[in-house]
Amino acid sequence: MTSIASFVVAAAIAVGVALPTLATEEQATVAPTPTVAEHQSTVIEQFPTRDPATRFRDDWRNRRSGGRRHQGTDIYADKGTPLVAVADGFVRSMHAGGKGGYMLRIAHADGWETWYMHLDNDSPGSDDGSAGEKSAFAEGIEIGDFVEAGQIVAYVGDSGNAESGEPHLHFELHHRGRKTNPFPLLTTAWDRYLVALELGGSLQ
Repeated sequence: MTSIASFVVAAAIAVGVALPTLATEEQATVAPTPTVAEHQSTVIEQFPTRDPATRFRDDWRNRRSGGRRHQGTDIYADKGTPLVAVADGFVRSMHAGGKGGYMLRIAHADGWETWYMHLDNDSPGSDDGSAGEKSAFAEGIEIGDFVEAGQIVAYVGDSGNAESGEPHLHFELHHRGRKTNPFPLLTTAWDRYLVALELGGSLQ
């Protein structure tokens, strides 16, 4: 979304304000109610990284320590690799703490949210954990900001319980508070990215 009108629509959706439509009364009575499945195809418009060396696989519900299950997709890339918003939305939270380390939440249309976790917290070229949020989040990003699909919002790291492992993004997809497997939609977005690279084009 780039126009003022589309920004207003996105803002209204994010806060749950009903929007008027131009449908006729007859159309309104027969139009089917949109389903979650119909919206899933657009909730991840772009892949979170722009690095062809990125690696990821379907690790949804894999076992983790303490008997818990993995509830996202781990996306492996070099520390400091820029991360982009996968769709238009509003920054819901930016914080650090717990197993997820530095994390960012973006609210999108139709009750969707994307969560970016284990963001960078190190000084350049180190693993000192002392850089804090200035290495985790893109400069100028603040809670409440509108971000466009493809806009840099954060950076890959190893904060939280990823400190002893390989830098990666733990990416979660939520719909109205319920976690859902992002892998199929990430795969589709990744394929689009690879096609764009082959054609020498850009997703911007």
